[in-house]
Amino acid sequence: MNVQGRRRPASGVRIDVGQPTIVFLTVCTDKRVPWLANPDAHKYLLAVWHEAQAWLIGNYVLMPDHLHLFCAPHDLAMPLNRWVSYWKRLFTQRAHNSNWTWQSLHWDTRLRRSENYTQKWHYVRENPIRKGLVQNADEWPFQGTLNILPW
Repeated sequence: MNVQGRRRPASGVRIDVGQPTIVFLTVCTDKRVPWLANPDAHKYLLAVWHEAQAWLIGNYVLMPDHLHLFCAPHDLAMPLNRWVSYWKRLFTQRAHNSNWTWQSLHWDTRLRRSENYTQKWHYVRENPIRKGLVQNADEWPFQGTLNILPW
């Protein structure tokens, strides 16, 4: 099937051993319910991300109804979609909040050059400004960097 005929993005991330792989990932809350940008959800996500180390997370931003992060494979045996499912399941188990649910799918794209990472990060980092949540991106408390990704 050609790209024009797709109903969804292609599944899976191509990993070329010996070349850097950085993926831009977006995960949404179920029905885009705005529960994500709060201190407790942030705390639980950080805890499960530290445990789910098959992919390393670089920069991330939590918005009320979705999150963006950049990640790179650490364990080549764990595909991206399985890793995302794993940490979403851990989060749900630990949060004990039936209102905090995720959409079943996610959106990902592999970045091609280091300039893309920098450009995308600047764009993502300004999301809270564009949504009128803060005046300055540094004021947004639901963002950070967990690992320096290999580029």
